[in-house]
Amino acid sequence: MSSTRRRPALVVLGAAALLSASVAVPQASAAGRTSTALAWYDATAETIAAAGASTQITNSRTWAISWLAASRATRSVPAGVERGAYQEAALAGAVHRALVTLVPSRAEQLDATYQETLDAIPDGPAEERGVVAGERQADLVLESREGDGLDPASVNAPYPVKPAAPGVWQPTPPAYAPAAQYGNRLAEPFLLRTQSQFRLGPPPALDSERYAADLAEVRAYGAADSAVRSAHQTETATFWLGSSLTLYTEPLRVALAREQGIAGQARLVALFHVALVDTQIATSDSKYAYDRWRPVTAIRTGTIDPDPNWNPLHATPAHPDYPSGHNTYAGAAQTVLSALVGPRTAPFDLTSPTAPGVTRRYTAWKQLSDENVDARVFSGIHTRSADEAGITLGTNVARYVLRNAGRLLAPR
Repeated sequence: MSSTRRRPALVVLGAAALLSASVAVPQASAAGRTSTALAWYDATAETIAAAGASTQITNSRTWAISWLAASRATRSVPAGVERGAYQEAALAGAVHRALVTLVPSRAEQLDATYQETLDAIPDGPAEERGVVAGERQADLVLESREGDGLDPASVNAPYPVKPAAPGVWQPTPPAYAPAAQYGNRLAEPFLLRTQSQFRLGPPPALDSERYAADLAEVRAYGAADSAVRSAHQTETATFWLGSSLTLYTEPLRVALAREQGIAGQARLVALFHVALVDTQIATSDSKYAYDRWRPVTAIRTGTIDPDPNWNPLHATPAHPDYPSGHNTYAGAAQTVLSALVGPRTAPFDLTSPTAPGVTRRYTAWKQLSDENVDARVFSGIHTRSADEAGITLGTNVARYVLRNAGRLLAPR
């Protein structure tokens, strides 16, 4: 890199040094380009794991901003410069600038990865112009998302709980915590025209056969002391209990390694997380539009054979039942991955922080969605109708994002 551009002051980390070995000859090597994208994918994941926000959608926003900037910066290459070098520098410049701005406490670690990337790119106009393009796109995306309502305080805006009545959400045991994520439905989407653009139809009526079947299933299979839930079903519930953002980090990385070309890789990560931000906004819109009570409230206080001592396998999150947020996430993720890299994948293993020692193997993105649907029933925290509606909502939002990606990805 030219001496006229300041390099960050660095402490070179061991992991970053290992990454640098895989990108030593980036100009004409597809493997080199892949390594650059994977290095910055891992840096983004590590940044959020170590110092991310307390709210999932805020962390999704960080991913979306960083990689949207990278996608715009790598989409076209000016004449007269080497393509691979330019795109690697542009991706690094974009993701580094965005992450350092959004998570400044990780600047030292991010600077180390940045140094490793730039050291692997030959000095010259391709590197110089790529860095400038990446930083410019990051600044523009950051500016465009200022005040978008996705900071933790806005996400958890106060929600006035309605008086108790059949079907109406109430705080749930054991914490009886205030409603969470209400503010998502007030935030600015990346691509949706309005937060309610894909609002679901209403949940099953309380006196319907479908709702009676839903509640009977949760009562039997989701109880803490269930006599019918199998060990494998219990494991499924526990495996998918944690943050969807965390659980889908490895599947997206698997897909990223399959994508050829740095521009395609940046586009994949950008559209995945843009779709997931907009899906989470749409999820809260439907949740709070219908304000449906959770199974624990319905089973303990409802009109169908109430059992005041019933407890779910896992504690119920503090927001309404319909739709399931885990399943809106799964539906959107499956849709983006299937569209951009195909519905099936080489076998990959996945672990979960909420199920230590358990490893599961997958060969298709739909398998993850199917397990999410079952998991929330087996946990006792969602009805199957809420889970299946979640898949539908996530799918609808992701399809819209993919159809309209061009107007978002065009460089500014």
